[in-house]
Amino acid sequence: MAAVTASDEMAPADDVPIPYMQRTRDYYLALGYDNPYRWAHFAEVPFAPVRAPLSRTRVALITTAAPYQPGVGDQGPGAAYNAAAKFYQVYSAPAEGAPDLRISHVGYDRAQTSAADLNTYFPLARLAEAAAAGRIGALAARFHGLPTNRSHRTTTEADLPELLRRCREDGAEAALLVPS
Repeated sequence: MAAVTASDEMAPADDVPIPYMQRTRDYYLALGYDNPYRWAHFAEVPFAPVRAPLSRTRVALITTAAPYQPGVGDQGPGAAYNAAAKFYQVYSAPAEGAPDLRISHVGYDRAQTSAADLNTYFPLARLAEAAAAGRIGALAARFHGLPTNRSHRTTTEADLPELLRRCREDGAEAALLVPS
């Protein structure tokens, strides 16, 4: 490890972490909501330990990426935010093949990153490789999409029970959630 010296260049004074949580709260108020955005925060988390080694576990992939929707504007890598590309219902699709999923419907730093590599937000091919190599027991036959419609109530009362039903239907013993 090298020692820091007086000649080392210091970062500019404004090079600080972005207070994204406060910025999001302020943004929701500016949009006209009666209260600032509130992130889900639970005293108890409903996770369960994996019962077997991953090498013997069927894993489902859950994504917030949206299926490509022709006719609703640019959804390609680098596209501007596109609310029209959102989806509002849990969906499922076969885990085989190469689905056309996009993330133009979510906010991310488009100046510093790109949506060009599907594996960064939808690592289905990497999970298939992990299954083939024996690192996970199997990949569930379907992957599932979870909407990002910003309603805690809808997510907890409708979307998550439906997602759990589908994962159980597929025999999944663990799930990997990859939010975009």
